[in-house]
Amino acid sequence: MTQVNLSQGIAVNIPPILTLKITHEQFIELARVNEDLQLERTATGDLIIMPPTGSDTGKRNFEIAGQIWLWNRQTKLGVAFDSSSGFHLPNGADRSPDAAWVRQDRWDALTREQQDGFAPICPDFVLELRSKNDNMEPQRVKMREYIENGARLGWLIDRKNKKVEIYRPGQDVEVLDNPTTLSGENVLPGFVLDLTEVWL
Repeated sequence: MTQVNLSQGIAVNIPPILTLKITHEQFIELARVNEDLQLERTATGDLIIMPPTGSDTGKRNFEIAGQIWLWNRQTKLGVAFDSSSGFHLPNGADRSPDAAWVRQDRWDALTREQQDGFAPICPDFVLELRSKNDNMEPQRVKMREYIENGARLGWLIDRKNKKVEIYRPGQDVEVLDNPTTLSGENVLPGFVLDLTEVWL
């Protein structure tokens, strides 16, 4: 059951079987007044309220985002994002990957207003880090959605089983068992993610 705290300290419990449908505009307003909540919205308008990750998962996610940030800072090839960043995908979904990257020319093509909100763009690269209690299937659905909407590379990192699923357009998902590094291929040229701290 998901609990949502409203202003004035009132709590609303939303059972997992209940689906709330909202428009993109309503989602933007909901996210604006609930900045502490992790929210997503499917292409069909279903609201997804996610609890904060555990501290251990947050630490590992920060490690990953830090490596991407450092590579991007050195190469200046695009814009890197952490898990608090939302994107309005071409199919209408509003998603917040755990880490993302957009090529500079694509980012620059957006207006300042678009950049300030849920940017109407699918990142070139997306990463999802499975939390301890995450069900893998919804994560896989999300990864396929990113690829279908224009992502060129996606990594689904499963810490629990020490596996990585690599998503690419027009290809089968590649599954790696306990890799020590991941290559950014031609999407993040020269980037190699060190997974040592992620697997600990």
